[in-house]
Amino acid sequence: MKIAVLPGDGIGPEIVAQAVKVLEALRGDGIKIELEYAHLGGAGYDAAGDPFPPATEKLALAADAVLLGAVGGYQYDALPRPLRPEQGLLRIRKGLGLFANLRPALVYPELVNASSLKPELVSGLDIMILRELTGDIYFGQPRGIRTLDNGERQGFDTMHYSESEIRRVAHVGFQIALKRNKRMCSVDKANVLDTSMFWREIVTDVAKEYPQVELSHMYVDNAAMQLVRAPKQFDVILTGNIFGDILSDEASMLTGSIGMLPSASLDANNKGLYEPCHGSAPDIAGKDIANPLATILSVAMMMRYTFAREDIAQRIEAAVRKVLQQGLRTGDIYEAGMQKIGTVAMGDAVVKSL
Repeated sequence: MKIAVLPGDGIGPEIVAQAVKVLEALRGDGIKIELEYAHLGGAGYDAAGDPFPPATEKLALAADAVLLGAVGGYQYDALPRPLRPEQGLLRIRKGLGLFANLRPALVYPELVNASSLKPELVSGLDIMILRELTGDIYFGQPRGIRTLDNGERQGFDTMHYSESEIRRVAHVGFQIALKRNKRMCSVDKANVLDTSMFWREIVTDVAKEYPQVELSHMYVDNAAMQLVRAPKQFDVILTGNIFGDILSDEASMLTGSIGMLPSASLDANNKGLYEPCHGSAPDIAGKDIANPLATILSVAMMMRYTFAREDIAQRIEAAVRKVLQQGLRTGDIYEAGMQKIGTVAMGDAVVKSL
């Protein structure tokens, strides 16, 4: 297992270090794991003047999978757009062809009370959000800031999807639904956007190949409301890049903390980039208080989707569950009566429970 490790910025190096402890523990059990490090995001700019340096791109292309921390920091906000950390993230996704972003929203029984919603609304919640990752308004051209003939400045972006982009991610969604509860809700804004009308048309057509799966459609504004009104109505949610970005962060809070949510970004051959759903949180970097569990659970997703080692994935997830059952909590999921611990201690506890 050749894994490129990209710690990134902010809390990235801290949380990745705990996930690497898990990988090293597995390697100690005889599993062949090869780790190599590189820079991405602000770290890439600091090291090489580029948020996605050529050396990082070469390593990522050669690796079987990529483990990423997070990118971004206040000190980079004044940089030109092409040099900002987030551009490194967009470029590695595009460069590796990582079009399918899997973001599970799972509520552990031990964390039901950490959710901002009533326990009866989230108890047993298990949603998979599939976000298309390399198209939509984030990549559409033309884009920019221009001055109109009347002298007024205008910012503009372009939303578009090709038929092939929609079809390939729809197939992934239906295949995931087949392995779950055979229900998928495609989320769009087809009442307003031509792009969404086209999205709905293509997804409906692909659905003919999966008669076992119940397909429904929902406008994104309603989906955002339903996620906090009755989230357990959903099983698999399929949506585009910008809607998926927003809805997956909303769903993360149903679980109690975004610090619990892993993600996988896959290409057509299940090569993947694995990262926590949360950002770099520069305000708490270096304080040993960040939650590393989302990053550790991202390693479990890596084992499941890229390396087809369901046994290892379940072992890691069971270790995380055991730590939660022991009452160990980082600050973001802490509640009275539990034991509050730091980033490093949480990583050590997961390794011990392995």
